[in-house]
Amino acid sequence: MHELAVCESLLSQVRTLAAERGAESVGTITVRIGPLSGVEPELLIQAFSIARAGRHTGQARLEIESVAIELRCRDCGAESGAIPNRMLCSNCSSWRVDLIHGDEMLLASVELHLGRSDSNDAQSPDPGDASDV
Repeated sequence: MHELAVCESLLSQVRTLAAERGAESVGTITVRIGPLSGVEPELLIQAFSIARAGRHTGQARLEIESVAIELRCRDCGAESGAIPNRMLCSNCSSWRVDLIHGDEMLLASVELHLGRSDSNDAQSPDPGDASDV
């Protein structure tokens, strides 16, 4: 299962981040997935329940945000949405388009539980600084 390898890579990144920040555990892990990423969200959730066992992430939850397909037309310059099997400019119907969004899987945020006297949770990375997984 491809999604299990993806989860293992994702959780390795999260565990490293938790260790660097001195966190006791991880709460919610949020990822953004586009329909052209090659990752099936349902299978990722199943794989996550297996792969999360281990230091920091044993009780972690996975939250998935969908990313819509967005195109830029080479002919008219319009930016528009599309569906996976119909990647045409919605303005001029050209097939000459560039993909802006929709093929990514990004680690958007991680909820870290710092423990002890630190009652505040840390969010990292910032949603604006999403990183490729």
